[in-house]
Amino acid sequence: MASGFFAILDDIAALMDDVAMTSKLATKKTAGILGDDLAVNAEKATGFLASREIPVLWAITKGSFINKLIILPVVFVLNWLYPPAIKAALIIGGVYLAYEGVEKIIEYFLHRAKKGEEVIAESQLEESDVHSEKAKVSSAIKTDFILSLEIIIIALGTAMEKQHPLITQILSVTFVAIIATVGVYGIVALIVRMDDAGFYLMRKSDNKGFMSSFGGILIKALPLVIKGLAVLGTIALILVSGGIFLHNIEYIHHLIPHSIPSTIAEFGVGIAFGIVAVLLMTGLKKVKGYLKK
Repeated sequence: MASGFFAILDDIAALMDDVAMTSKLATKKTAGILGDDLAVNAEKATGFLASREIPVLWAITKGSFINKLIILPVVFVLNWLYPPAIKAALIIGGVYLAYEGVEKIIEYFLHRAKKGEEVIAESQLEESDVHSEKAKVSSAIKTDFILSLEIIIIALGTAMEKQHPLITQILSVTFVAIIATVGVYGIVALIVRMDDAGFYLMRKSDNKGFMSSFGGILIKALPLVIKGLAVLGTIALILVSGGIFLHNIEYIHHLIPHSIPSTIAEFGVGIAFGIVAVLLMTGLKKVKGYLKK
């Protein structure tokens, strides 16, 4: 009886060891996507009233957990029943990311600069408009869904490479998914509260000494960080989408010369698909508006 109990403990220990090793490898392979995920979601979680930043971030985090609760079982079932469906889902998600990225670039370069009174009026409207906040949260959750899907698929691929049993694959991929959510949104929470930390340090040090100076740096750095994240987030959207197309569409993969650096190739492909997606969406919107008249 005792030997059977210890044998079970030994099996559990071996399973946990396999899960730890597989999770470590999967986390290394998804590190690039996690960096992109951080840049995209940090940009999505900023631009709200200070009093709404944490509630909005919490809403996006909950949405991210729900995304993974949906994706994990679906990916395992599809991988068992029909693996090509996973690739198709990734490509559709890639089109959405490319569209978002290129649309942001077009808005930046083609939209006219707004006058001071227009900016104030728009700001006041957004602050009082609950629907605007919900729309931004919804957009962030949709983007997270696609990035989460890619992270989970890469993690599953790593687990399958090692030919681990199904239970090890499920546990290791689930662990990576949870760590991705907690890690990314934990860092985002720290970023959006940088100014609060700065004010706290200045109050604690009575506006004197190193701590006060450091607090001032944090406060002044926040707008620059947010602007930087907006740029990085847009670039990340295009790079991730381009990577999805290059790695999952054989024709595109063979069309791009291998002499071109992967980052440039991914960015170029992402831009190309994004432009096509924006043109198609613009055309569909015009047709829809024409039909309504």
